[in-house]
Amino acid sequence: MRPSIRSALEQAAELTRNNRLVDGFALGEAAINRATDEEQPEVRQWLADHTDDFTGQEG
Repeated sequence: MRPSIRSALEQAAELTRNNRLVDGFALGEAAINRATDEEQPEVRQWLADHTDDFTGQEG
């Protein structure tokens, strides 16, 4: 996955943790939409692996 996509996903998680759900969702969605077909599996795996990053809870 390109660093720009990963960075956007990380920023989306930060916004979400800071109760800026709409902004976080918009940024995350834009990053996902920019990902190539080859990057999509890695994006999905990153999201699955980092679910707690969006909630701020360790699970």
